[in-house]
Amino acid sequence: MTSVAPLSELRKKIDAIDQQILELINQRASIAVDVAKTKMAAGENDCFYRPDREALVLRRIQDLNRGPLANDTVARFFRELMSACLALEKPVQVAYLGPEGTFTQQAAFKHFGHAAQVMPAATIDDIFRMVENRQCQFGVVPVENSTEGMISNTLDRFTISPLQICGEVEVRIQHNLMGNVGSLSEINEVFSHQQSLAQCRKWLDKNLPDVKRTAVDSNAEAARLAAARANTAAIAGEVAADLYQLHILERNIEDQVDNTTRFLIIGHQAAASTGNDKTSLLVSTGNKPGALHDILKPFAENGISLTRIESRPSRQGIWDYVFFIDINGHCQDPAVSKALDELRSKVNLLKVLGSYPKAVL
Repeated sequence: MTSVAPLSELRKKIDAIDQQILELINQRASIAVDVAKTKMAAGENDCFYRPDREALVLRRIQDLNRGPLANDTVARFFRELMSACLALEKPVQVAYLGPEGTFTQQAAFKHFGHAAQVMPAATIDDIFRMVENRQCQFGVVPVENSTEGMISNTLDRFTISPLQICGEVEVRIQHNLMGNVGSLSEINEVFSHQQSLAQCRKWLDKNLPDVKRTAVDSNAEAARLAAARANTAAIAGEVAADLYQLHILERNIEDQVDNTTRFLIIGHQAAASTGNDKTSLLVSTGNKPGALHDILKPFAENGISLTRIESRPSRQGIWDYVFFIDINGHCQDPAVSKALDELRSKVNLLKVLGSYPKAVL
């Protein structure tokens, strides 16, 4: 039988390793400060955050990881480490869909780390405006849910915005019913965002079939209302329950257990190629026969995979549509560049919304 070292000896080993980790972390932070000084000496003062660089670091760490910690665990650790080091250089300012406690705020922290300075916005339009006016450097906007589809407000805003997509982040959505009631029978109204109400429809139909459902701007706003009004409840994330001091009555009431929302990072900065990227496009063809075929043909002939295509009314004429398209690859990749050149001659408008690293766990 293999002998196990005494507990006191194991704890001494942990203490020694912790000291080494602390010394190495501070060494890394010192180098980060030197990086900032080098950038400023070269005339770079606006923003030191590089989405492509961070994605490459996190993927490298996951490739090097041999366990027992899982890849998503080490990615979270290094994300926070990079966030803290970046804050020593120059804190990144990020707008998100508020108020405090929303899934969009959770996405902002997942992508930028908790050292980022996050700023709540009332609407998706406000997020775009804050970044466009340089009140902050980046924004986080929801664009797609795995069960409810695309978020039209975000897509429509891209048609008029000069901003670039420079990253994406995916958040597993876990909905909880919360309130200050003693039992479900006391609830006469449930607040939540319309997407969340839709994502919990089956559970609500079964457990609260006669209760009024009221859609509000965000799940955090729903929690705030539930905290202020008697005999009401909210559907929101756990962070909102802590923030507004609500009791979680039922956990994970979403109809789909793999419910995930994809968020886009928007800013003025373009991301360089990492070798594992996406490109988002806005294409307008006009109302003509074979328009969709003309769009798809250059990608097929150049071996480029489409991961998403969505149509929206262009608002320029009856039955005139624009297409939002996601493809694999970076616009600087030779095959992608060739396909885009071929596509430009076939359509009325081609707007590259951004090339950016694919989401890291």
